[in-house]
Amino acid sequence: MSAQDTGQAGRRRRFADEARAERPDLALLCLLLGAEGEPADPAAPADPYGIDAAQVELDRLAGLLPYGARSARAWASALAELLGGRCGFAGGPADYQRLDSSLLQRVLSRRRGLPILLSVVWTEVARRAGAPVYGVALPGHYVVGFGDPAEQVLADPFAGGVPLSGEDAALMVAGTSGARLEASMLVPAGPLETVLRILNNIRAWATARPERTDVALWALELSLLLPSHPARLRYERAQLLVRRGEFLRGAAEMEEYAEVVDGVEPTAAAEIRRRAQAARALLN
Repeated sequence: MSAQDTGQAGRRRRFADEARAERPDLALLCLLLGAEGEPADPAAPADPYGIDAAQVELDRLAGLLPYGARSARAWASALAELLGGRCGFAGGPADYQRLDSSLLQRVLSRRRGLPILLSVVWTEVARRAGAPVYGVALPGHYVVGFGDPAEQVLADPFAGGVPLSGEDAALMVAGTSGARLEASMLVPAGPLETVLRILNNIRAWATARPERTDVALWALELSLLLPSHPARLRYERAQLLVRRGEFLRGAAEMEEYAEVVDGVEPTAAAEIRRRAQAARALLN
C-alpha cells in the first residue's frame, strides 16, 4: 500500500469516527471531505491537505468578531460586515461550475463557494465567537440562522450576508424548488445532514462531467461512511465501478445489494442480479 493510500485510509477512518461522535465537528468533517479533492502540498508535510491551517483561519476570523452576548440581528450584522464586507466571502453563478466551491479549504482561500460552504464558514466562525448560530437547509439554497429558531434571523452568505425576511425566504424557496416555504424547512440543520448535502452537490457536479468518475467515487464512498445514508447509494457505487471498468468489484457489490433488497422487492433484486451478470460478461 502506497503512502498516499495509507493517508487516505487514515483520513477516512477519522471521517467515519467523527461522523459517529456524539457531537460531530462540522468543520473537521468538511475539511476531511475537502482533503479528498485537495492535492497534497509536499511543502507542508505535517499538514499536507491544509486541515490544521484551515482551522487556524476559522479561529482567526472568529477573533475579529466582538465576543459576548448580543441580539440575533446584531450577530447577523456583525458577520455580514466582517465576512461579506471586509473579507469578501460571497458567491455567484460561476461558482456552481467549480469543484473547489464545495471544498472548505479552497473556499477559505478563494473566499468564494456554494451557498452551503459559505454558510459553513459563517456558522463555524460565528460559533467560535459565541453566537447562537446554525445552518438552515432551505430547498435549493442553504442559509444561516441566528437566535431562537422560533424567532430566527436569517442571512444569505452567498449574497454577502444580506438579511432574509420570511417573505424573502418564501420567494427563495419558490424560485429554487417551486415549493412553498414550510416551517419544517427552517429548523436547524445538523452536521451530518449538511455534510451529506455537500456530498450530494459534489456527486451532481461529477455526474455532469462523465470524465470525473474519480470525484463521483470518493463522494459516494464518503457518503457511505455516514451513519445514516440512503441504501441506494450502495447500488449507485456498484454501477459507478462498472462504468470505471472495475467489472468484478461492481458485479459483486450489485449482488450484495440484491441480497439486501430481495426480501422487500424481489423483482428489483432479480433485475440487479441480471445487471451483475451483464457486468461480469464484459470481461469475456
